[in-house]
Amino acid sequence: MTDRLNRRTFLKTSAAIAAIAGTGQQLLAADSGKPQLKKAVKLGMVQGNQSLLEKFQLLKEIGFDGVEMNSPNKFDTAEVLAARDETGLPIHGVVDSVHWRQTLSDPNPDVRQQGLDGLLTALRDAKAYGATSVLLVPAVVGKTVSYGDAYRRSQAEILKALPLAEELNIRILFENVWNNFLLSPVEMARYIDEFDSPLIGAYFDVGNVVRYGWPEHWITELGDRVAKLDIKEYSRELQNERGPRAGFGVEIGEGDCDWPAVMQALADIGYSGWATAEVRGGDESRLRDIAARMDRAFSVVGA
Repeated sequence: MTDRLNRRTFLKTSAAIAAIAGTGQQLLAADSGKPQLKKAVKLGMVQGNQSLLEKFQLLKEIGFDGVEMNSPNKFDTAEVLAARDETGLPIHGVVDSVHWRQTLSDPNPDVRQQGLDGLLTALRDAKAYGATSVLLVPAVVGKTVSYGDAYRRSQAEILKALPLAEELNIRILFENVWNNFLLSPVEMARYIDEFDSPLIGAYFDVGNVVRYGWPEHWITELGDRVAKLDIKEYSRELQNERGPRAGFGVEIGEGDCDWPAVMQALADIGYSGWATAEVRGGDESRLRDIAARMDRAFSVVGA
């Protein structure tokens, strides 16, 4: 227990030092009246038969600041690092690629172990790629998985991964998704805080919450727990006409995300960092359109 507390103390001290080092960037955000966001996409959004290097080159040319990859994956690490280094396009994070299939809340301990193994692999890949985080869907509630069981099982499994996250200095960030779990920002904040670690935080998805809430409210409530952002749009009108998933059928800036309010909320909590599109991908033309839409959404701050 003493070693555990010492590690926590060290990590919190390190986080405080990092916060001081980042003060200049936060002051820039305050001076400009809006957050300083770095645009990225998920690698899978780059469609076509190009090599990994060519995909990185395309994203760099378009003006994206970084990319996010899935893990576990089938890529050769040397190829990934060569694409990163030759283009200078950073891999800022990885997405756990098994968290929906081998959930950390599954009743079967063997399935939970597979999910934990996937998370550990994602942490190691993140370190190898020079990334800073792993995006994780922590649990899924369903007919055979109660809310309470999902809460307890997922925390128990994530705690098993935390020592490796601490060793590698990689953050585990929970995304708000349609998993019937962590349905309010107050509860999400509590769930995060119970880990008592600066390496646990929120990967806030702006569009995912519009179905049942307002992104700016969540940002305000989560505060500095928000470590990274996923960017997409949602239309309540399409939801009402065609069903919930149809709500995603609008482009960034054309749905019910109040981007001025979102940007103001981000400014209010002092957020500066990564904002990664998670929308339908495509060819160069499509990716350029996504970049332009992100720029427009990020350019306004207001109530």
